[in-house]
Amino acid sequence: MNRAPILIGYYTMVRKDFMRIVRIWSQTLLPPVITMSLYFAIFGTFIGSQVAAINGFPYIQFIVPGLIMMSIITSAYMNTVSTFYFAKWQRTIDELLVSPMPNWTIIAGYVSGGLIRAFLVGVLVTAVSLFFTHLTLFSLSVVFGAVFLTALFFSFLGLINGIFAKSFDAISIVPTFVLTPLTYLGGVFYSIDQLPEFFRTISLANPILYMVNAFRYGFLGVSDVPLSLAFGVMGGLTLAAFILTLYLFHRGAGLKQ
Repeated sequence: MNRAPILIGYYTMVRKDFMRIVRIWSQTLLPPVITMSLYFAIFGTFIGSQVAAINGFPYIQFIVPGLIMMSIITSAYMNTVSTFYFAKWQRTIDELLVSPMPNWTIIAGYVSGGLIRAFLVGVLVTAVSLFFTHLTLFSLSVVFGAVFLTALFFSFLGLINGIFAKSFDAISIVPTFVLTPLTYLGGVFYSIDQLPEFFRTISLANPILYMVNAFRYGFLGVSDVPLSLAFGVMGGLTLAAFILTLYLFHRGAGLKQ
């Protein structure tokens, strides 16, 4: 298969997912904006006004990057897991699998939808956050890199969950019992430097900690972990998730039973 048909197939998948995201914006874009607005108001304004500054920044300014990253993680993950599972349920995935499109192109099409939704939600939540606090921008390249790698990783993770999911309930297990706890314990609402040494060491095993801190560094210029380590962890996890996803597609796991 030459390059032109591959690009057409990829473009078609991305366009379809983008139109779906925009068409049902009240389900894909609005909920995270409302949820994060409540976080900004409750944790940032009401509770945050009673909390001391962290690393020289007001509490609400410190937690806003983490809350934005939380919405990005959830949006990227839910977009791929839901679209892929529905494709399995409706058997439309069979059309892609029997087409001459290579597996990596199909994966790229689904993952790109997750990236698009994550970026749209991230921009909207960032815009809303400006009504609650002032955001500085320390490094645009770090912000973009952190968002891209995080959204890419969780898009792959959502695709993996979609491959193994056998019911509608199965696509909500990981967000409820894995993503939510890891996010809350990933330094969104606090600096791990405030924790006792034992819990600080345990926190270093949480991958979301590195994503949140890299993103926070892009805005505020402060991080609980070295920036190079944060990007190393994100890059390694993303590469591993891509290899696993490609392997599962080649095997036909959850697709060709």
